[in-house]
Amino acid sequence: MRICVFGAGAIGGLMAARLAAAQSAEVTIIARGPHLAAMQERGLRLISDGAETVVHPRCVATAGEAGPQDAVIVTLKAHALPSAAAQMQPLLGPETAVVSAVNGIPWWYFHGIGGAHEGRRVESVDPGGEVSRLLPPERAIGCIVYPAAEVVEPGVIAHGYGDRFTLGEPSGVRTPRIEAVAASLIAAGFKAPIRPRIRDEIWVKLWGNLAFNPISALTSSTLDALTGDPGQRGVARDMMLEAQAIGEALGVRFAIDVDKRIAGAAEVGAHRTSMLQDLERGRPMEIEALLGVILEFAGLTGLPAPTCRVVLALVRARARAAGCL
Repeated sequence: MRICVFGAGAIGGLMAARLAAAQSAEVTIIARGPHLAAMQERGLRLISDGAETVVHPRCVATAGEAGPQDAVIVTLKAHALPSAAAQMQPLLGPETAVVSAVNGIPWWYFHGIGGAHEGRRVESVDPGGEVSRLLPPERAIGCIVYPAAEVVEPGVIAHGYGDRFTLGEPSGVRTPRIEAVAASLIAAGFKAPIRPRIRDEIWVKLWGNLAFNPISALTSSTLDALTGDPGQRGVARDMMLEAQAIGEALGVRFAIDVDKRIAGAAEVGAHRTSMLQDLERGRPMEIEALLGVILEFAGLTGLPAPTCRVVLALVRARARAAGCL
């Protein structure tokens, strides 16, 4: 199977390294800058559980050099997807699947959902419909990312924890293409369960991210400090309950309650959220895909989300002041 990892930073690098090491797919990496140069010169180095692995997958700067693929795994930040979608076109053959390993609500969310909202565009992540035009939702396979990893230097990925990438077709059908992607990931040592209700799992992960990420960016708190402080924890809990009501109005089933989800975040310890890391490094923050979309869906369902609305306004202002929009 020809698999291209587009945007091979920390998570993409982890996936590419394991796939290449297991030879469970013909792997191509698209990257840029010093990271690309290091991989081309010295290979991709993965540090995991105290062991080091060096692999030498094909590493290129453009999709045109890679050519059509069987599957493209997209591991970009959500806000980068509208501009990247045009660059990805040479990767797309008639049957190419796009595996959306991106945080937050994806552009294809209402594709295959059925009911009154079938085919609706999610403006927060697909402004003007450009992503859907270039990456038609019927190409999409959902993917929830659970591992943590970091690019510690160009060409070097440190894997922190986790080995699960949950997959699901928007329609919930178990297709040959999703089975092929899952088989490649499993052969590479990952857990890759295929779920019929992938949106439920998207929301359980989003549930924490929509609250913990922006609050941490506003307070500079790590997860243990945020969940341990009654004030911050209370704000997060209010945001999560507002979001839960919105999700349930859209047909989502939450398998755990809000306090168990918060407790799970607390167990992660002194972790700096991705939004806090982006703020500290002066990079654009994933505000719209994680929280802006909640207000979009609040309007769609007619439900109030006052705490989410206030925190969204504050974190947008914080990002604007820091040049991180």
